Amino acid sequence: MRLKPQQTGYVATKIGIDLANAPFVTLPKGREAVVAAAKKIIDENLAKERALDEKVKSILSENDEEIEFQHADERQLFFMIKKKLAPEYGVIMNYDDRYNDLAHVILDELYENYLAEYDVNENQIKNVIFKSFKEFANAYEEIDDIVYNKIKKMKKEVIPGSQEYELLYERLYQEELSKRGML
Repeated sequence: MRLKPQQTGYVATKIGIDLANAPFVTLPKGREAVVAAAKKIIDENLAKERALDEKVKSILSENDEEIEFQHADERQLFFMIKKKLAPEYGVIMNYDDRYNDLAHVILDELYENYLAEYDVNENQIKNVIFKSFKEFANAYEEIDDIVYNKIKKMKKEVIPGSQEYELLYERLYQEELSKRGML
């Protein structure tokens, strides 16, 4: 699952909660410091991907006439170009591999800045972080469906894409995350 910029705080919070609840981890500077460090790393990773996406869009735009002439599938071309340029931008395309890499980077940050202390193998801590990513990704679609259906069943019709819809969606989304202990 590709994270959206507004979701990085949720994932970082989930990581903070999961580490705080792990019996073999202590957070000397508190959970919020862990959340802030994780969010910063995740945001930086998403910024790399946005830069890559912009470069791919630029390449496609420069070759628009050729793409149209060849009747090429633009979505497929986008993915192929992105895959080719990803290493240059430091972007890992496979999400499990990306979450694993991010878990390592976050763990290193927590260790280097004394944000987490533990007496177990680093892999156990990395696995807690990786599991946080996976659980969020797995819950996202289910929560999205629940929120969409709640909005759809409301007496007052709310137009998708409107500011009112976005605010309502965000509030209901946060409620669902809270119910699951992810906030």
